[in-house]
Amino acid sequence: MSIINPSGKDIMRVTTELCGRPLTLEVNRVGFRSTASVLVRYGDTVVLGTAQVGSRPVTLDYFPLSIDYEEKFYASGKISGSRFIKREGRPSDEAVLIGRLIDRPIRPLFPKGYRQEVQVVATVLSMDPSFRPDMVAMVAASSALMLTGTPFDGPVAG
Repeated sequence: MSIINPSGKDIMRVTTELCGRPLTLEVNRVGFRSTASVLVRYGDTVVLGTAQVGSRPVTLDYFPLSIDYEEKFYASGKISGSRFIKREGRPSDEAVLIGRLIDRPIRPLFPKGYRQEVQVVATVLSMDPSFRPDMVAMVAASSALMLTGTPFDGPVAG
């Protein structure tokens, strides 16, 4: 039996086993306003990968690919700072490095001369303390790019 979400599309779910833990990819569960979104679960780690592609090519001499990795405080069960600060701060150095770690294998898989703006956001929603979420974020980002319809020669596995 398929489950229907508010956008009217069926939620598609694929599950496999990786190193003794279930790896589940869910499409059409959240992220209805983006071009594509994938919710990836690996054990207790949950990452939302969203991808947005511009509607027309831009006149730049480089490929405008932006990859953001966001690790929310609530994902690891910690809220730091003063009780008066109610928002996330700027990305940590580790978040910037993980964003680059995701960018490096993805960028060469686009065709040379491709100039449409592409933005990918990998948001950690829940984190298993015994497992780093960067591999799950890489799978979520490349899976979302596969669903956008862009000429992406992926997917990528962490």
